[in-house]
Amino acid sequence: MTTQVATFAGGCFWCMVKPFDRYDGVISVISGYTGGDIPNPTYEMVCTNTTGHREAVQITFDDSIISYEELLSIFWRQIDPTDQGGQFFDRGESYKTAIFTHSEEQNELAETSKLTLQASGKFNKPIQTDILPAKEFYKAEEGHQDYYLKNPTHYNRYAVGSGRENFKKENWSDHQ
Repeated sequence: MTTQVATFAGGCFWCMVKPFDRYDGVISVISGYTGGDIPNPTYEMVCTNTTGHREAVQITFDDSIISYEELLSIFWRQIDPTDQGGQFFDRGESYKTAIFTHSEEQNELAETSKLTLQASGKFNKPIQTDILPAKEFYKAEEGHQDYYLKNPTHYNRYAVGSGRENFKKENWSDHQ
């Protein structure tokens, strides 16, 4: 088995675990913080939008079973890639979307996927998702891990109430 790591910021990290968790080849999906320069940030610190960190998920995957390109495709279908101020009703730097790449190959694949999405005409506004080199990833507090499993009623209410689920249904007929 050969493993790789993928890191995606898609707004609230609670909503970014479940979509990846169900695929063969995904070994783990960890909620955390990345992109900033402050070591060991807490949820409270990141929510101030002063740390440079974004809520993100770090996915360890077996690339002989699921490819990085497949993970990119799943990622795009979870977000509004045209929103540069956050995601749905979560606003601010900590909720902005990004693909954090761990290698030149991941960077090239991410850039290609972004250009392909822009050229598809699916959205009439520019794609705003950043593609950035990966930085230190800090695991979020335990209460944020696997939130959809630990608190399914609140999770479902949040996913629908935030506007994320409706956006996915409206924009991705094959949403995942």
